[in-house]
Amino acid sequence: MDHPISLRLADDLRRTRLTVAFRIILAIPHLIWVTVWGFVVWLAIIVSWFATLFAGRTPRGLHDFIGQYHRYWTHVTAYLTFVADPYPGFVGDRPYPADLVIAPPAPQNRWITAFRLILAIPALIVSQVLGYLLQILAVIGWFACLFLGRMPLGLRNLNAWIIRFTMQTQGYLGLLTDRYPSFSPDPPPAVEPTPAA
Repeated sequence: MDHPISLRLADDLRRTRLTVAFRIILAIPHLIWVTVWGFVVWLAIIVSWFATLFAGRTPRGLHDFIGQYHRYWTHVTAYLTFVADPYPGFVGDRPYPADLVIAPPAPQNRWITAFRLILAIPALIVSQVLGYLLQILAVIGWFACLFLGRMPLGLRNLNAWIIRFTMQTQGYLGLLTDRYPSFSPDPPPAVEPTPAA
């Protein structure tokens, strides 16, 4: 059974060495924006929690707003960790080579909603540990992309898996779904063959 939040990948693993070299500098505007937007989203999540608790379903407008932020956050994280190469947009409303797919609002269990923060603690701990691993893998990816001009497939897929688990955790906490984050992988990513150098 597919999880309501999944990560779809579609790129050829090639990376532009010049943008790889300066990736963290290029990402600074996104890091500022994702932080500012995140404060507004947390307020929306509080409102959504009350609405979901009483109505048994997250209102469509709140679901879409919170989901769009999570898509944008995914694009920025994928860009920073070399899972994707193109410079992301600032809204999260356009397709991206590493794109979060979020199912529409569905009925949610009120008991799970009421105790969501407590229930999320184990997944948040795992997500935090995986976040540290992702930072280490991003440094390894930086060297690989800089010297090879491409991201190794296994490294890209591992980084993508961590991003997907993290976004499922955040989506669970953000009331996008009441399905707990999954350790199982998404379907195999699409990869176009890299031409021989």
